[in-house]
Amino acid sequence: MRAARGVLVALSAAVVATAAGCAGGPPRDTGQAGTGVVQAADTGRVAPGASVVYQPDKRAAAPTLDGELLDGSRFDPATLTDMVVVVNFWASWCAPCRAEAGELNATAEATKDARVRFVGVDIRDGRDQARAFVEGREVYPSLFDPAGRIALGFTDVSPNTIPATVIIDRRGRVAVVLRKVITQRELEPLVRQVAEERDSGG
Repeated sequence: MRAARGVLVALSAAVVATAAGCAGGPPRDTGQAGTGVVQAADTGRVAPGASVVYQPDKRAAAPTLDGELLDGSRFDPATLTDMVVVVNFWASWCAPCRAEAGELNATAEATKDARVRFVGVDIRDGRDQARAFVEGREVYPSLFDPAGRIALGFTDVSPNTIPATVIIDRRGRVAVVLRKVITQRELEPLVRQVAEERDSGG
């Protein structure tokens, strides 16, 4: 009986960890991953595990997505002009991030004709580990942001808890924040809702 209880406790802890996301940083043996990491309290307005959809008149401007991609090339933010942009914050060491990767790819493929673009932001990670993670499965680019500085530009997310996904409308405003593991079934309707706003005067 005690053994069974122990298994149940362990399973419960695993479920909670998956639902809430990954807090903290990578394991100590990932080399450069911890170098230059910004240490900050979780001050995002959206709590970990929650999601918020903002009405158009309540949206704040999103910071410009700029920086270096995983392959070392420079990302051109002009490619996102007049697009709905889905930004996913992830790391190779984060199990929930791995769990949702296929869901994000599927949503990106399903919505690209609606002038939607996905951009990943790899935070608190090592470049080699991150590149190994996306190899053979990347359908959209990821910015390499080991210090989590891009995440700090979004007031509704925190570099201390991932995964997190943000939907930015065509006017460059934060429309949706999801601080949890997402599925295509949940994400795609939200993306399409934001993508269709222009036609309805949003």
